[in-house]
Amino acid sequence: MESARLVLAATGVVLLAACSSNGDATPPTVQPVPSVSALPSTTAAAPVPRGTPDLSAPETVATGLNVPWGLAFLPDGSALAAERNTGRVLQVKPGAQPREVYRVAGVDAGGEGGLLGLAVAGDYAETELVYAYFTAADDNRIVRFKLGGGAAEVIFDGITKGPRHNGGRIAFGPDRMLYVGTGDASEEPRSQDRDDPSGKILRLTPDGEPAPGNPWDGSPVWTLGHRNVQGLAWDGQGRMYGIEFGQNTWDEVNVIEKGKNYGWPEVEGRGDDDRYVNPIVQWTTDEASPSGAAVAGDTLYVAALRGERLWTVPLGGGRTRAEFTGRYGRLRTVAVAPDGSLWLTTSNTDGRGDRRDGDDRILRFPAR
Repeated sequence: MESARLVLAATGVVLLAACSSNGDATPPTVQPVPSVSALPSTTAAAPVPRGTPDLSAPETVATGLNVPWGLAFLPDGSALAAERNTGRVLQVKPGAQPREVYRVAGVDAGGEGGLLGLAVAGDYAETELVYAYFTAADDNRIVRFKLGGGAAEVIFDGITKGPRHNGGRIAFGPDRMLYVGTGDASEEPRSQDRDDPSGKILRLTPDGEPAPGNPWDGSPVWTLGHRNVQGLAWDGQGRMYGIEFGQNTWDEVNVIEKGKNYGWPEVEGRGDDDRYVNPIVQWTTDEASPSGAAVAGDTLYVAALRGERLWTVPLGGGRTRAEFTGRYGRLRTVAVAPDGSLWLTTSNTDGRGDRRDGDDRILRFPAR
């Protein structure tokens, strides 16, 4: 589909990018993102690790995983990893074998669906609740549960499922509300329908209700006009970032603002329609197909599937940089642990990658 391009956003963020005639893209330069005072922020500053992960010193934390997708950290510093196809939730920590601590019932892992995002409640010490986004028989839904057993409680359902574009990333924001990235399920008009949760970023209470302060009373929708959101992150000033798969041309990093429209399917990438927000950086789909995202210090890290690399985006301005191109294969999720280390999962067993010995794996890069 021939797509228009997004216009300059009201925030004044401009992205400069160039592609050479042979199709190789020059890494784009991103200008500084807007100050938090320019955004309708709902939060105080987020607690973001200030150290810089040492990308030269990888440690293999786990191997032999079956399409790891979601990754979230427990208060003790260990991680929970979701296996897309099996529905298993594994506890992972350096120096120990992964251990199954829960299995989500009713997971339908056809196409791009399955057990996807994980999030640990902000008050986990009191509630011991873990949240998961998964594809069921008839829809995508969010459940919460306690590790070790017991039935999961459905807190939000009715997100359209499809063979592709099921979204799936969930994360608690600095305001302790649950943010949800959904996809258009390959039914593009859903993204512009404000009454449809598909193709959106949702903002929910921990109980799954529309959060107070949402742009439309009684609606879970925070932003609309998304194709397939698979990365959510916040920086130390409370600015939110959404990572989005493009169609045939441009993948996007967006600054997420309350109630804004990000254009899909009318636009893909930058363009000339001031109804829609412009991304702060875009890559060709061959370079990226971006998935997970995390912030450490003043850098946004973005895992790329088709691009088989880790993109670093300097939030203070400067040129983006690709790390590990082709070294580990497809990269699904990147997350920063409470100790400032960066964790990275591969996705070479998902039917689209070239499987390597030990795949799929989780890597850890310590903080300097």
